[in-house]
Amino acid sequence: MKEFVEMMAKYLVDKPDGVQVEEKEVTENKIVFTLKVAKEDIGKVIGKQGKTAQAMRVLLTAVAAKDGKRAILEIADK
Repeated sequence: MKEFVEMMAKYLVDKPDGVQVEEKEVTENKIVFTLKVAKEDIGKVIGKQGKTAQAMRVLLTAVAAKDGKRAILEIADK
């Protein structure tokens, strides 16, 4: 799932080398992913009215559900 989040973010931003994803397992079936991108790319990952970020969260939720887990995506500003 971490690779999936990285792949989505790298296709959206201008500086794919600045994409970092941290994975933290909170409970047995709950994982929190923290996405960090370059400062100038933050708007591209969030999108207008947060629609891009919401779409990424929906896709991540679907992928996590296949594994019987719950995934949360947080977007951090550096």
